[in-house]
Amino acid sequence: MPLIPDNKPARFCWVDLATADASLAADFYRGLCGWQATTQRANGGEIQHFTAGGETVASMYQLDARQIVAGAPSHWTPYIGVANIDKAAEKAMALGGQVIVRPFGVDGMARVSLISDSVGALLGLWEIVK
Repeated sequence: MPLIPDNKPARFCWVDLATADASLAADFYRGLCGWQATTQRANGGEIQHFTAGGETVASMYQLDARQIVAGAPSHWTPYIGVANIDKAAEKAMALGGQVIVRPFGVDGMARVSLISDSVGALLGLWEIVK
């Protein structure tokens, strides 16, 4: 899965890892998959991109202390591409889902949101920034 080459709606397009220990997670996936992790500044913090064979395959970010204290576990989030993230979030609510994280911009990459579907499964929405 390359770094969002297009934003075909209704298809899985990305995955990221929210982790309680980014250094330990990077070591784990380096050993397990042979991935390399490179750091990028975004939204006043840092994210890391995992690469394999020169291709970006996933991203990772450090959960903040507040999230860790509140009991948020390390977790992977798959994303589905959407043409308009605000409309997609509204539609998710109309269909019985919830918006867990309102749409927001990730510097120079995308607008993202986290929803839960009508049965409680978490899913990311991804609108590419042009």
